Amino acid sequence: MNDIAVIGAGMHPWGKWGRSFVSYGTAAARAALADAGVRWSDIGSVVGADTVRCGYPGYVAGATFAQALGWQGARVTSVYAACASGAQAVGAARAQILAGLADAVLVVGADATPKGFLAPAGGERPDDPDWLRFRILGATNPAYFALYARRRMALYGDTAEDFAQVKVKNAAAGALNPMARYRKPVTAGEVAGSAVVADPLRLLDICATSDGGAALVLSSLDFARRHGHPDPVRIRAVSTVSPTYPKAVLDLPDIATDSTTALAPAPHAFRASIARAAYEEAGLGPEDLSLAEVYDLSTALELEWYEDIGLCGRGEGAKLLRDGVTRLGGALPVNASGGLASFGEAVPAQAIAQVCELTWQLRGTAGDRQVPGARAGITANQGLFGHGSAVVAVR
Repeated sequence: MNDIAVIGAGMHPWGKWGRSFVSYGTAAARAALADAGVRWSDIGSVVGADTVRCGYPGYVAGATFAQALGWQGARVTSVYAACASGAQAVGAARAQILAGLADAVLVVGADATPKGFLAPAGGERPDDPDWLRFRILGATNPAYFALYARRRMALYGDTAEDFAQVKVKNAAAGALNPMARYRKPVTAGEVAGSAVVADPLRLLDICATSDGGAALVLSSLDFARRHGHPDPVRIRAVSTVSPTYPKAVLDLPDIATDSTTALAPAPHAFRASIARAAYEEAGLGPEDLSLAEVYDLSTALELEWYEDIGLCGRGEGAKLLRDGVTRLGGALPVNASGGLASFGEAVPAQAIAQVCELTWQLRGTAGDRQVPGARAGITANQGLFGHGSAVVAVR
């Protein structure tokens, strides 16, 4: 096993605070260091998940956070993979630990987002798919989310009520999470009564954009034992796989699928392949999970993830929800943190925040949202341009 230890987890609460992303990430980093019981000087490497909205400091997040905490000679790494940036950062930190380049690594991601939809960077870039989808189609992220929702309705018979119940479930969990931005239960009627954004999805079906920060202290198992963590939560797998040609399902930011005239599509779609790679590396399967944290950019997309991570067969996600399997208290809670429905999206921090939630759940310190007897969990999301993201943690 190539396990590494999670000895510290920390977050800055999500919201719209009007401050620099550096302040959120630094606060999260200090919380993670305190949780680990180690000094900043004990850290041999800092891996920062980049934000592209906050100028040059955001592009070199590893160095930005190292400087904010006080230069002490640690190596620095900065990574960007859109929504998968946090998992890429965890993967880079893990590689450094397993290679013997550092005994303890601080992983940090933070963002300060604009109000409303995330938009492309300015300028004319006809070779940039993200720029093209806005210029040619005017397709914001919610337009894609609505296409996925319509696809589920057409193929599997999912309903707007099913989508609304995802929000109800996640809002109930988020109400118990002090780090969440939205901490109020929501009814299906409130979802149905919210404004239509991209039919069939309404405002409460779609996650907001938020400010926030998350951090982890990762280490070798020997370092963990020497610093008072004899039985730490362990990361057993990190999946950052890419798609397999030809892609037959439309993904952001593409505006077309690949041709399947000469070559049949891969047996597993991209999102499903992300989880399969993680399971294979970890030597576990969906049947071994206690909980999962998935990227609910929209309510309909959460149902897709149930199927992609193997909790049920294709088209059975809504039934799993209706049966209460994925709620807190169910057989396999999904998004016990409250998910993006309760946090909103702070892009480089979100995949790190997912691992924070697994850490607290596997330690048994998640408070009122605790999943009893949690022993193994998976995180899953995908970033623009074919970035996979999944982490398996165990205890």
